[in-house]
Amino acid sequence: MANPQRPSTSGRRLLVFTLLFLALTGAGLWVVYQQFADRSLTFDWRLLSPWTITTVGGLLVVYFASDGLRLYFTLRALGYQVRLRAIARLVFVNIFFSNVTPMATGGGFAQIWYLQREGVPLGFATAATTIRTVLAVVFIFSLAPVFLMTLPALKNQPLLGQVSWILSLLIVLYLAFFTVVLFRTRWLIGPLTGLLTLLDRWHLISPQRHRRWQFKARREMMRFSRSFGYYLRGDRRWVLLSVLFTALFLLSLFSFPWLIITGLDYDVSWLNTLGLLVVTTFIMYFSPTPGASGISEGVFGSFFSGILGGNHLVLVTVAWRVVTIYLGMLIGLVLLQRDLARSHSKK
Repeated sequence: MANPQRPSTSGRRLLVFTLLFLALTGAGLWVVYQQFADRSLTFDWRLLSPWTITTVGGLLVVYFASDGLRLYFTLRALGYQVRLRAIARLVFVNIFFSNVTPMATGGGFAQIWYLQREGVPLGFATAATTIRTVLAVVFIFSLAPVFLMTLPALKNQPLLGQVSWILSLLIVLYLAFFTVVLFRTRWLIGPLTGLLTLLDRWHLISPQRHRRWQFKARREMMRFSRSFGYYLRGDRRWVLLSVLFTALFLLSLFSFPWLIITGLDYDVSWLNTLGLLVVTTFIMYFSPTPGASGISEGVFGSFFSGILGGNHLVLVTVAWRVVTIYLGMLIGLVLLQRDLARSHSKK
Protein backbone atom coordinates (compact mmCIF):
# COMPACT_ATOMS: atom_id res chain seq x y z
CA MET A 1 0.00 0.00 0.00
CA ALA A 2 1.25 3.47 -0.84
CA ASN A 3 2.31 5.68 2.01
CA PRO A 4 -0.55 7.96 3.03
CA GLN A 5 0.00 11.63 2.50
CA ARG A 6 0.25 13.86 5.53
CA PRO A 7 -2.85 16.03 6.04
CA SER A 8 -2.35 19.35 4.27
CA THR A 9 -2.61 21.53 7.36
CA SER A 10 0.30 23.96 7.46
CA GLY A 11 1.95 25.05 10.67
CA ARG A 12 0.93 28.64 9.96
CA ARG A 13 -2.73 27.64 9.57
CA LEU A 14 -2.64 25.63 12.79
CA LEU A 15 -1.09 28.61 14.57
CA VAL A 16 -3.87 30.90 13.30
CA PHE A 17 -6.56 28.44 14.40
CA THR A 18 -4.87 28.00 17.78
CA LEU A 19 -4.73 31.75 18.35
CA LEU A 20 -8.37 32.00 17.28
CA PHE A 21 -9.23 29.23 19.74
CA LEU A 22 -7.48 31.10 22.57
CA ALA A 23 -9.07 34.44 21.65
CA LEU A 24 -12.59 32.99 21.48
CA THR A 25 -12.04 31.08 24.73
CA GLY A 26 -11.00 34.30 26.44
CA ALA A 27 -14.04 36.08 25.00
CA GLY A 28 -16.35 33.34 26.24
CA LEU A 29 -14.89 33.47 29.75
CA TRP A 30 -15.19 37.26 29.73
CA VAL A 31 -18.88 36.97 28.88
CA VAL A 32 -19.37 34.50 31.75
CA TYR A 33 -17.50 36.87 34.09
CA GLN A 34 -19.50 39.92 32.99
CA GLN A 35 -22.98 38.47 32.48
CA PHE A 36 -23.35 35.48 34.79
CA ALA A 37 -20.68 35.72 37.53
CA ASP A 38 -21.49 39.28 38.67
CA ARG A 39 -17.88 40.23 37.87
CA SER A 40 -16.70 38.02 40.69
CA LEU A 41 -13.81 35.56 40.60
CA THR A 42 -12.08 33.82 43.49
CA PHE A 43 -9.69 30.89 43.43
CA ASP A 44 -10.80 28.22 45.90
CA TRP A 45 -8.05 25.91 47.15
CA ARG A 46 -10.61 23.16 47.74
CA LEU A 47 -10.34 22.62 44.00
CA LEU A 48 -6.86 21.17 44.68
CA SER A 49 -7.87 19.04 47.65
CA PRO A 50 -6.66 15.40 47.66
CA TRP A 51 -10.24 14.14 47.20
CA THR A 52 -10.89 16.33 44.17
CA ILE A 53 -7.55 15.62 42.52
CA THR A 54 -7.88 11.87 43.12
CA THR A 55 -11.44 11.55 41.86
CA VAL A 56 -10.98 13.84 38.86
CA GLY A 57 -7.66 12.16 38.03
CA GLY A 58 -9.27 8.72 38.20
CA LEU A 59 -12.12 9.84 35.98
CA LEU A 60 -9.60 11.30 33.51
CA VAL A 61 -8.04 7.85 33.13
CA VAL A 62 -11.47 6.37 32.42
CA TYR A 63 -12.26 9.24 30.03
CA PHE A 64 -9.12 8.91 27.91
CA ALA A 65 -9.10 5.08 28.00
CA SER A 66 -12.75 4.75 26.97
CA ASP A 67 -12.23 7.31 24.19
CA GLY A 68 -9.49 5.15 22.73
CA LEU A 69 -11.24 1.83 23.28
CA ARG A 70 -14.44 2.93 21.52
CA LEU A 71 -12.38 3.48 18.35
CA TYR A 72 -10.33 0.32 18.95
CA PHE A 73 -13.40 -1.94 19.19
CA THR A 74 -15.03 -0.21 16.20
CA LEU A 75 -11.94 -1.12 14.19
CA ARG A 76 -12.06 -4.69 15.54
CA ALA A 77 -15.68 -4.97 14.38
CA LEU A 78 -14.47 -3.85 10.92
CA GLY A 79 -11.80 -6.56 10.95
CA TYR A 80 -8.74 -4.46 11.79
CA GLN A 81 -6.60 -4.67 14.90
CA VAL A 82 -4.54 -1.57 15.59
CA ARG A 83 -1.90 -1.40 18.29
CA LEU A 84 -3.23 0.02 21.55
CA ARG A 85 -0.20 2.31 21.71
CA ALA A 86 -1.20 3.82 18.36
CA ILE A 87 -4.81 4.16 19.54
CA ALA A 88 -3.62 6.02 22.66
CA ARG A 89 -1.71 8.45 20.43
CA LEU A 90 -4.80 8.92 18.26
CA VAL A 91 -6.89 9.98 21.26
CA PHE A 92 -4.75 13.02 22.01
CA VAL A 93 -4.01 13.92 18.38
CA ASN A 94 -7.76 13.92 17.78
CA ILE A 95 -8.40 16.18 20.79
CA PHE A 96 -5.79 18.67 19.57
CA PHE A 97 -6.85 18.85 15.92
CA SER A 98 -10.60 18.79 16.57
CA ASN A 99 -10.27 21.78 18.89
CA VAL A 100 -8.12 23.99 16.66
CA THR A 101 -10.05 23.39 13.42
CA PRO A 102 -13.59 24.64 12.71
CA MET A 103 -16.51 22.22 13.07
CA ALA A 104 -14.17 19.64 14.70
CA THR A 105 -13.34 18.12 11.28
CA GLY A 106 -9.56 18.19 11.63
CA GLY A 107 -9.49 15.53 14.33
CA GLY A 108 -11.18 13.04 12.04
CA PHE A 109 -8.78 13.74 9.15
CA ALA A 110 -5.77 13.44 11.44
CA GLN A 111 -7.02 10.12 12.83
CA ILE A 112 -7.63 8.79 9.32
CA TRP A 113 -4.05 9.66 8.38
CA TYR A 114 -2.67 7.92 11.48
CA LEU A 115 -4.86 4.86 10.87
CA GLN A 116 -3.57 4.62 7.30
CA ARG A 117 -0.05 4.55 8.71
CA GLU A 118 -1.17 1.55 10.78
CA GLY A 119 -2.32 -0.28 7.65
CA VAL A 120 -6.04 0.55 7.69
CA PRO A 121 -7.33 1.45 4.17
CA LEU A 122 -8.71 4.94 3.68
CA GLY A 123 -12.35 3.84 3.32
CA PHE A 124 -12.27 1.71 6.46
CA ALA A 125 -10.38 4.36 8.44
CA THR A 126 -13.00 6.93 7.41
CA ALA A 127 -15.80 4.51 8.31
CA ALA A 128 -14.29 3.74 11.73
CA THR A 129 -14.01 7.41 12.72
CA THR A 130 -17.48 8.14 11.31
CA ILE A 131 -19.11 5.20 13.10
CA ARG A 132 -17.46 6.27 16.35
CA THR A 133 -18.90 9.77 15.86
CA VAL A 134 -22.35 8.46 14.92
CA LEU A 135 -22.54 6.30 18.06
CA ALA A 136 -21.84 9.34 20.24
CA VAL A 137 -24.32 11.46 18.25
CA VAL A 138 -27.07 8.86 18.75
CA PHE A 139 -26.57 8.94 22.53
CA ILE A 140 -26.39 12.74 22.78
CA PHE A 141 -29.19 13.50 20.34
CA SER A 142 -31.45 10.97 22.05
CA LEU A 143 -30.85 12.38 25.53
CA ALA A 144 -30.71 16.12 24.75
CA PRO A 145 -34.43 16.55 23.91
CA VAL A 146 -35.39 14.65 27.08
CA PHE A 147 -33.30 16.92 29.29
CA LEU A 148 -34.42 20.02 27.39
CA MET A 149 -38.04 19.22 28.25
CA THR A 150 -37.59 17.94 31.82
CA LEU A 151 -34.77 19.85 33.54
CA PRO A 152 -36.17 22.67 35.72
CA ALA A 153 -32.91 24.62 35.36
CA LEU A 154 -33.52 24.96 31.61
CA LYS A 155 -37.14 26.07 31.74
CA ASN A 156 -36.21 29.66 32.56
CA GLN A 157 -33.50 29.93 29.90
CA PRO A 158 -34.69 32.65 27.47
CA LEU A 159 -32.04 31.74 24.90
CA LEU A 160 -33.33 28.17 24.58
CA GLY A 161 -36.89 29.40 24.22
CA GLN A 162 -35.88 31.58 21.28
CA VAL A 163 -33.87 28.98 19.39
CA SER A 164 -35.69 25.75 20.31
CA TRP A 165 -37.19 25.46 16.82
CA ILE A 166 -33.74 25.92 15.28
CA LEU A 167 -32.34 23.18 17.51
CA SER A 168 -35.19 20.87 16.47
CA LEU A 169 -34.46 21.53 12.78
CA LEU A 170 -30.75 20.93 13.30
CA ILE A 171 -31.48 17.60 15.02
CA VAL A 172 -33.50 16.47 12.00
CA LEU A 173 -30.86 17.63 9.47
CA TYR A 174 -27.98 16.14 11.43
CA LEU A 175 -29.64 12.74 11.82
CA ALA A 176 -30.77 12.78 8.17
CA PHE A 177 -27.21 13.39 7.02
CA PHE A 178 -25.82 10.53 9.07
CA THR A 179 -28.65 8.26 7.89
CA VAL A 180 -27.58 8.91 4.30
CA VAL A 181 -23.92 8.36 5.21
CA LEU A 182 -24.71 5.10 6.97
CA PHE A 183 -27.31 3.51 4.72
CA ARG A 184 -27.27 5.32 1.37
CA THR A 185 -23.62 6.16 0.80
CA ARG A 186 -24.03 5.66 -2.97
CA TRP A 187 -26.19 8.79 -3.03
CA LEU A 188 -23.07 10.80 -2.20
CA ILE A 189 -21.09 9.57 -5.22
CA GLY A 190 -23.07 11.69 -7.72
CA PRO A 191 -22.59 15.04 -5.91
CA LEU A 192 -18.92 14.24 -5.27
CA THR A 193 -18.36 13.37 -8.95
CA GLY A 194 -20.15 16.57 -10.00
CA LEU A 195 -17.97 18.65 -7.66
CA LEU A 196 -14.75 17.20 -9.12
CA THR A 197 -16.05 17.76 -12.66
CA LEU A 198 -16.82 21.37 -11.77
CA LEU A 199 -13.31 21.88 -10.39
CA ASP A 200 -11.88 20.47 -13.63
CA ARG A 201 -14.14 22.69 -15.77
CA TRP A 202 -13.01 25.76 -13.84
CA HIS A 203 -9.37 24.64 -14.30
CA LEU A 204 -8.82 24.42 -10.55
CA ILE A 205 -7.42 20.92 -10.98
CA SER A 206 -5.63 19.35 -13.94
CA PRO A 207 -7.36 16.77 -16.19
CA GLN A 208 -4.94 14.09 -14.98
CA ARG A 209 -5.70 14.86 -11.35
CA HIS A 210 -9.43 14.97 -12.15
CA ARG A 211 -9.33 11.43 -13.60
CA ARG A 212 -7.22 10.15 -10.73
CA TRP A 213 -9.44 11.74 -8.08
CA GLN A 214 -12.61 10.48 -9.78
CA PHE A 215 -11.30 6.92 -9.67
CA LYS A 216 -10.07 7.17 -6.08
CA ALA A 217 -13.26 8.92 -4.90
CA ARG A 218 -15.52 6.22 -6.39
CA ARG A 219 -13.32 3.42 -5.07
CA GLU A 220 -13.09 4.80 -1.56
CA MET A 221 -16.79 5.71 -1.40
CA MET A 222 -17.71 2.13 -2.36
CA ARG A 223 -15.24 0.78 0.18
CA PHE A 224 -16.64 3.24 2.70
CA SER A 225 -20.20 2.03 1.96
CA ARG A 226 -19.31 -1.64 2.32
CA SER A 227 -17.47 -1.04 5.59
CA PHE A 228 -20.70 -0.06 7.39
CA GLY A 229 -22.16 -3.39 6.40
CA TYR A 230 -19.02 -5.09 7.71
CA TYR A 231 -19.47 -3.28 11.02
CA LEU A 232 -23.12 -4.32 11.39
CA ARG A 233 -22.23 -7.90 10.44
CA GLY A 234 -19.06 -7.88 12.51
CA ASP A 235 -18.33 -9.94 15.59
CA ARG A 236 -21.09 -9.06 18.06
CA ARG A 237 -18.54 -8.84 20.88
CA TRP A 238 -16.66 -5.98 19.21
CA VAL A 239 -19.85 -4.19 18.14
CA LEU A 240 -21.27 -4.38 21.66
CA LEU A 241 -17.99 -3.27 23.23
CA SER A 242 -17.77 -0.28 20.86
CA VAL A 243 -21.25 0.80 21.99
CA LEU A 244 -20.53 0.18 25.69
CA PHE A 245 -17.27 2.14 25.65
CA THR A 246 -18.96 5.00 23.79
CA ALA A 247 -21.52 5.13 26.60
CA LEU A 248 -18.74 4.98 29.23
CA PHE A 249 -16.81 7.74 27.44
CA LEU A 250 -19.85 10.05 27.42
CA LEU A 251 -20.77 9.17 31.00
CA SER A 252 -17.28 10.10 32.20
CA LEU A 253 -17.27 13.29 30.09
CA PHE A 254 -20.58 14.43 31.55
CA SER A 255 -19.56 13.61 35.14
CA PHE A 256 -16.61 16.00 35.44
CA PRO A 257 -18.66 19.09 36.43
CA TRP A 258 -20.37 17.18 39.26
CA LEU A 259 -17.01 16.09 40.73
CA ILE A 260 -15.59 19.61 40.48
CA ILE A 261 -18.68 21.25 41.96
CA THR A 262 -19.03 18.76 44.83
CA GLY A 263 -15.32 19.26 45.53
CA LEU A 264 -16.27 22.88 46.31
CA ASP A 265 -18.84 21.57 48.85
CA TYR A 266 -21.96 22.27 46.79
CA ASP A 267 -24.85 19.86 47.30
CA VAL A 268 -25.98 19.19 43.72
CA SER A 269 -27.69 16.35 41.89
CA TRP A 270 -25.44 14.28 39.64
CA LEU A 271 -28.31 13.71 37.20
CA ASN A 272 -29.03 17.44 37.04
CA THR A 273 -25.43 18.37 36.23
CA LEU A 274 -25.22 15.49 33.75
CA GLY A 275 -28.33 16.72 31.96
CA LEU A 276 -27.04 20.29 31.77
CA LEU A 277 -23.79 19.10 30.23
CA VAL A 278 -25.58 16.83 27.73
CA VAL A 279 -27.48 19.88 26.45
CA THR A 280 -24.28 21.97 26.50
CA THR A 281 -22.46 19.33 24.42
CA PHE A 282 -25.44 19.08 22.09
CA ILE A 283 -25.27 22.82 21.38
CA MET A 284 -21.50 22.59 20.92
CA TYR A 285 -22.02 20.22 17.98
CA PHE A 286 -23.41 23.13 15.95
CA SER A 287 -20.73 25.65 16.85
CA PRO A 288 -18.66 26.86 13.86
CA THR A 289 -15.81 28.04 16.10
CA PRO A 290 -12.70 25.89 16.67
CA GLY A 291 -13.51 23.41 19.45
CA ALA A 292 -16.73 25.35 20.16
CA SER A 293 -14.46 27.87 21.89
CA GLY A 294 -16.28 30.86 23.30
CA ILE A 295 -19.70 29.30 22.78
CA SER A 296 -19.06 26.34 25.09
CA GLU A 297 -17.88 28.59 27.94
CA GLY A 298 -20.83 30.95 27.48
CA VAL A 299 -23.44 28.17 27.38
CA PHE A 300 -21.86 26.38 30.35
CA GLY A 301 -21.77 29.60 32.39
CA SER A 302 -25.40 30.38 31.52
CA PHE A 303 -26.64 26.89 32.45
CA PHE A 304 -24.66 26.55 35.70
CA SER A 305 -25.18 30.12 36.95
CA GLY A 306 -28.23 28.94 38.86
CA ILE A 307 -26.18 26.30 40.71
CA LEU A 308 -22.90 28.08 41.46
CA GLY A 309 -22.12 31.28 43.26
CA GLY A 310 -20.71 34.07 41.13
CA ASN A 311 -17.24 33.74 42.65
CA HIS A 312 -17.04 30.07 41.59
CA LEU A 313 -18.71 30.17 38.15
CA VAL A 314 -15.68 31.21 36.07
CA LEU A 315 -13.42 28.96 38.15
CA VAL A 316 -15.55 25.87 37.52
CA THR A 317 -15.93 26.75 33.83
CA VAL A 318 -12.16 26.91 33.42
CA ALA A 319 -11.60 23.73 35.47
CA TRP A 320 -14.16 21.85 33.33
CA ARG A 321 -12.43 22.89 30.09
CA VAL A 322 -8.98 22.13 31.50
CA VAL A 323 -9.74 18.51 32.35
CA THR A 324 -11.87 17.73 29.28
CA ILE A 325 -10.08 19.74 26.57
CA TYR A 326 -6.95 21.74 27.43
CA LEU A 327 -4.99 18.88 29.04
CA GLY A 328 -5.68 16.54 26.12
CA MET A 329 -4.79 19.29 23.63
CA LEU A 330 -1.44 19.88 25.34
CA ILE A 331 -0.59 16.17 25.26
CA GLY A 332 -1.70 15.98 21.63
CA LEU A 333 0.49 18.97 20.70
CA VAL A 334 3.54 17.33 22.32
CA LEU A 335 2.91 14.04 20.50
CA LEU A 336 2.38 15.85 17.21
CA GLN A 337 5.63 17.79 17.59
CA ARG A 338 7.48 14.54 18.33
CA ASP A 339 6.03 12.94 15.21
CA LEU A 340 6.97 15.91 13.07
CA ALA A 341 10.50 15.97 14.49
CA ARG A 342 10.87 12.23 13.87
CA SER A 343 9.56 12.65 10.32
CA HIS A 344 12.03 15.46 9.57
CA SER A 345 14.94 13.47 11.01
CA LYS A 346 14.13 10.55 8.72
CA LYS A 347 14.15 12.86 5.71
